[in-house]
Amino acid sequence: MSQPTAANTTSTVFITDADVAALAQWGDAVEALRAAYARPMTPAMVPPRTMARGDGFWLRGLCAVSPSGEYMGCKLIAASPKIKRASYLVSLFDQRTMELAALIDGNRITDIRTAATAVVAVNALAKAGPLRVGVIGSSALARNTLLALSAVREIAAVRVFSPSPDNRQRYADDFRASHGFDIAAVGSPAEAVAHADVVLCAARSRDESPVFLGEWLVPGMVVVSVGSTLPEQREVDVEAMRRATLIVADMAEEIVHDTGDAIVAIKEGVDVAAKTVELADVVGGRVPGRRSPDDIVFYKSVGTALQDVVTAEMLLRAALATQRYVAMPAGVVTITR
Repeated sequence: MSQPTAANTTSTVFITDADVAALAQWGDAVEALRAAYARPMTPAMVPPRTMARGDGFWLRGLCAVSPSGEYMGCKLIAASPKIKRASYLVSLFDQRTMELAALIDGNRITDIRTAATAVVAVNALAKAGPLRVGVIGSSALARNTLLALSAVREIAAVRVFSPSPDNRQRYADDFRASHGFDIAAVGSPAEAVAHADVVLCAARSRDESPVFLGEWLVPGMVVVSVGSTLPEQREVDVEAMRRATLIVADMAEEIVHDTGDAIVAIKEGVDVAAKTVELADVVGGRVPGRRSPDDIVFYKSVGTALQDVVTAEMLLRAALATQRYVAMPAGVVTITR
C-alpha cells in the first residue's frame, strides 16, 4: 500500500509537541536519516543557514530539500539569550505540488534528529556487536542519544559522568529501570570513557574548556561530539583532534571553520580539514569510515537542515498514517496567486 501524503488531506496538517512525542520512534528516525544520507545530494539542496539579529534576540532559518523527493522545508528558531527563551517551528512543502503540507512544533525535533544522526554515524563507524558506551553529560540530548543507540544496537555496558552527582545518578537509575542496562554513574569523565567502544559527548563545560581529553583515547574508539556547535564553544581538546584518524562531519565546512574545537586545534597546528570527511560520503560508501580496526574516529555534529526536514517528513508520514494531527483550514495558511 502506498504511503499517505499531504496531498491526500484537505487542509494543512499541524503536529503539536505532544504529537511529536507520541509519533517519534527512534528506529524509524535512524533509518530515515540513514536513507537520506545514502542518497545523492547537491550543495544547493542544503544551503547555508541564515540568521537575523535584533537587540538581544535572533531568528535563524535552516532550509533543505529532502532527497526523498517528497518534501522540502525550513526550521525556524527564535531565541533570546536575554530572556533565556527559544521557540521552534518546522514547515514542510510538497515538492510535487508546492502546497504547504505541514507545520510542526519543532521543540523536540533538534534533539531527535541530532541523536538519530549520531546513531547513523555510530553504525557506520563502530565495530559490530554489543557496544560498551561512555557518556559525558546527563542532559536531554545525552539521554536521547543513548535511547536512540539502544533502539538499534545491543548495549553491553554504560558508564556515565555528569558534574552533578544527582543528575548522573538519576540518569543511571532511569536507564537501569527502563532498559535493564549494566549502567553506573562514575565520579570522573576519565572513568566514564575507560574501556568504551563508543563515547557520547553531549555536554559543554560551564567555562567552555573541553570535557573530553585526547589522553583518554584508545585504539578503535569512536567519539561522538554533539554538545558544541559554535566558535566560542569547546567540547574536546586539541590532543583529541590531533589523535583522531578521521573526523566525520555532518557539515564539513562548518565543522572546520565555525566550531571552537576545530578553530583552536587549527591554531595549534592540527590539519583538521585534511582529516575531515562528510557523513554522506561515509554512509554512501564513497569514503571508508575506517581503514583499520585501530583507527580513532570522531563524529562531529553542528546539525543541518537536512536532518530537520527528514525527521519532520518522517513525523508527517506517521501523523497521516495514524491521523494524529490537527487539521488547519487551507485558506488560513495557503495563498494562491
